Amino acid sequence: MPLPRLFDYAIPEGTAPRRGDRITVQLGRRQQTGVVVDADVASDLASDRLKSIVDVRSDAPPLPLDWLELMRFLSSYYQRPLGETMISALPPRLRSVKPLPRKASQAEGEAIASARFVAVHELTTAQSQAVARIALKFGGFAPVLLHGVTGSGKTEVYLHLIARVLEAGGQVLVLVPEISLTPQLEARFREAFPETRLAVMHSGLQDIARTSAWLEAARGAAGIVLGTRLALLAPLRKLGLIVVDEEHDASFKQQEGLRYSARDAAVYRAKLTGCPIVLGSATPSLETWYNFRQGRYERIELSERAVPGARLPTVRTIDLRSQAVEQGLALPVVQAIERRLARGEQSLVFINRRGYAPVLGCEACGWYAGCARCTGKLVVHSVDQRLRCHHCGAQEAVPRACPTCGNVDLKAMGRGTQRVEETLASRFPGARIVRIDRDSARRRAELGRTLEAIRRGEADILVGTQLLAKGHDFPQLTFVAVLNADSALLSTDYRAPERLFAVLSQVAGRAGRRSEPGEVMVQTRYPDHPLFGALERHDFAGFAEAQLAERRSAGFPPYVFEAALRAEASALAQALSFLEQARSLVVAPEAVRVFDPVPHVLTRRAGFERAQLVMQSASRAALQAHLAALAQMLFESAPRDVRWHLDVDPIEFD
Repeated sequence: MPLPRLFDYAIPEGTAPRRGDRITVQLGRRQQTGVVVDADVASDLASDRLKSIVDVRSDAPPLPLDWLELMRFLSSYYQRPLGETMISALPPRLRSVKPLPRKASQAEGEAIASARFVAVHELTTAQSQAVARIALKFGGFAPVLLHGVTGSGKTEVYLHLIARVLEAGGQVLVLVPEISLTPQLEARFREAFPETRLAVMHSGLQDIARTSAWLEAARGAAGIVLGTRLALLAPLRKLGLIVVDEEHDASFKQQEGLRYSARDAAVYRAKLTGCPIVLGSATPSLETWYNFRQGRYERIELSERAVPGARLPTVRTIDLRSQAVEQGLALPVVQAIERRLARGEQSLVFINRRGYAPVLGCEACGWYAGCARCTGKLVVHSVDQRLRCHHCGAQEAVPRACPTCGNVDLKAMGRGTQRVEETLASRFPGARIVRIDRDSARRRAELGRTLEAIRRGEADILVGTQLLAKGHDFPQLTFVAVLNADSALLSTDYRAPERLFAVLSQVAGRAGRRSEPGEVMVQTRYPDHPLFGALERHDFAGFAEAQLAERRSAGFPPYVFEAALRAEASALAQALSFLEQARSLVVAPEAVRVFDPVPHVLTRRAGFERAQLVMQSASRAALQAHLAALAQMLFESAPRDVRWHLDVDPIEFD
């Protein structure tokens, strides 16, 4: 990892680069794109040693000062070089020394043409009150938790708030956790604001489309910028409101390069800009709930569903200790699906595990198919008869016999979405079954068409993972069955209960969103677990308070601040040795606790052995000071045969 540096260049006569300008410079033997962070300053180098700037780029708007300040914050807080942070925040075409196409570079920024708002639904009293309360905060920084049950119409609140910002000539940034959620929101926004330019930004776009959206945002031409976490990094000249939908979702945390939390960084950006930020969720993250309890955020509640006559679904557990199970489905679940088929209603069978089966094994000798590059098992995929690793992507053909003892009777153990789909097709031969997971929904356009067909009623039974759990509205869906919920209860990750409650609440919320009542059945061997009791009562507040009490007694976030130094090497001993040496490089202050280095739960991934060193402190400032000193030492002295990174506020410990 290179040592982070700022470079000095001489300003040629006749040019006047300013802070935020993109420039072309000579760096070694190559020309590179850079960003001016300071101009007209004295250099420590002699003038005859300074190279001149090659070119001041004029093919895109200069980067605004608040954007530069956001980059400085991300760089310092998440301990990454400033130059890397800035350049990685730009679309690939703007990082290149090649100029943009003339059509793109000559496009002029336009005032937002119209704020005409087409309201599709009339607001409920609770929605109207929420809009009025948040609108009072326009013109200044104000973090608001919009805590609304599933189906309560949080999107309608967003739309009415956006209309007010557009009417005042401002821009709105809307963040969603998954690419799969953007088509649905995009369609809603285009319907509501037919004359407002909308810029969509996510990693699934081609470079040209992503650059075009970035330029529209930067020039102020786009009134609404909608996207995943990378949209947070776009410059907006007239930012008046930020919305983070499904703010609890782990997808807002970047897991490579600059490991930033888009939700947390969005709060900082709103403070920097001086505008409100709305954090919307039916199951807020415990960090957000803690901030509300501490008085830092205001909470506005939508406690009822928006559609007249719609009620939250009835949730009950199915005790697998006493209930007969056939091919993974308990009898009450099968009977509930039969009733919905008879009434022409839809059912959703949720299992958060794609593939056919998680393990292929030999009962004769105990062999199982493991990944040669990871410590994980290979997952059986029946469609193409392949074994795939869901950690590194490795794959191989399903063997005809056990490679250890030659037994040809290999067993696919456990269940994934493909096997559940096969079971349902056998049990309900006339039903139209649709499976949605990352294997079946690789193309965005195809996924959009499938979801729209489901909304039109062209499916009877849905089988899916978390892709179906959040944000979707299926009017005819009245029954949800949850399989394999117990695995998260046995996890060593202290965040596992929070995530399980969130995903179960979200998937349960797909049922009964119109006048027909919804029903949810959760198959479990632990029906008396407090989590399921809170789920049955739809009691997020009670669940959150209990979880916070556990976190407080155990000394976990949000009561402490946390960071992890992670290392990868060809041998585990090498990674652990590096972490031991890193711990001794900087003496931690008394306020910072540094734990012993330990291997990851998934120790080997993609051929590298992995270990980590966790640091905690009740003082964010003390932890940040220690991390800054540690990062500086590591940049200067880390061996080249070990890959390392610092993860601030980590959410994954696998």
